[in-house]
Amino acid sequence: ALRDAKLDGWLFYDFRHSDPLAYRILKLDEKMFASRRWFYYVPASGEPVKIVQSIEQFKLDTLPGKKLVFRGWKELHERLREVLGTAAKGSKRRIAMQYSPMNDIPYISRVDAGTIELVRSFGVEPVTSAELVQKFEAVFSPAQHQMHVEASDKMHRIIQEAFAEIGRRIRANEPTSEWDIAQFMLRRYSEEGMEQEPMIVAVNANSANPHYMPTKEKNSPIKRGDFVLIDAATKLNTPDAVATDQTWTSYVGESVPEEYTRIFNIVREARDSAVDFVRKNVRSGKPIRGAEVDDVSRGVITRAGFGEQFTHRTGHSIGEETHGNGVNIDDFETRDSRRIIPGVCFSIEPGIYLEGKFGVRSEINVYVSDKE
Repeated sequence: ALRDAKLDGWLFYDFRHSDPLAYRILKLDEKMFASRRWFYYVPASGEPVKIVQSIEQFKLDTLPGKKLVFRGWKELHERLREVLGTAAKGSKRRIAMQYSPMNDIPYISRVDAGTIELVRSFGVEPVTSAELVQKFEAVFSPAQHQMHVEASDKMHRIIQEAFAEIGRRIRANEPTSEWDIAQFMLRRYSEEGMEQEPMIVAVNANSANPHYMPTKEKNSPIKRGDFVLIDAATKLNTPDAVATDQTWTSYVGESVPEEYTRIFNIVREARDSAVDFVRKNVRSGKPIRGAEVDDVSRGVITRAGFGEQFTHRTGHSIGEETHGNGVNIDDFETRDSRRIIPGVCFSIEPGIYLEGKFGVRSEINVYVSDKE
């Protein structure tokens, strides 16, 4: 991977768990006590090197490579010079770190500016590890893909059951609320072997707040004639399982008002246009980036006159967490220039939010197969 990217190496750095990506990629114990700085250098060729502080010199013993121990800051600089100075003798002098120029991708930006300055002082140029992180952290295994499909199928069924339960209660004149329906879904999660995750059940004006969540103390009743949005994410309660994340909307009544239908149709077109753009380019072998997909989806909503009411990115990476560490579909909140590669999964979830009235979001998950 390093040679393909024309990099001399990959330098991992952590201070008091400042870089959770390092722990995940190197498969270190994420709960390990670590109070001192450490570095781990993986060269494009040759033996890796561990640089560890003397009182915590065993922290990286699960990793291969030579160990260099330092006591004080001067010795740390000497060890780094010894390792990175050798790398700088090459012609490329480019070393990946969890760093994002101009903080374009803050999810990757884990190394502080001072450490970047220190590394540069040894004659090497830190470059972003964003694409490397994606390859190691965001690509599903075949088993994970199957778990995602299973979780998605279960989630779809549970959301439809929730809408049906709203209808049953309304027809029976049984009072119900956002909180009640959220609890109904959580019970179904348990029955289906899925993890308990908070969810959005939002009626009317609440749905215009993209991250509204009902609580036991603060929620709204659901009544006939209401607009209802459900946004739910979870995963199978299984090791290495990956998440699914879906958003659906409904109307409690027999005939959907024209305004709801009109806004939904715009959002649906924005969603489907993004998916079509990804499918077309992946099948043709043309590289595309997350920001480009966001531009396509956002363009549909902007041309319809609701650009100011689309207040978030089009989608996010999905991994073992709902918000994963791969490419996001984003040229709005951030500028995600990472490529969409085989094996990654992400959401497509454009929305239009009319403050004080209602909000429509339609969210699906896209998995990029290497067979496309």
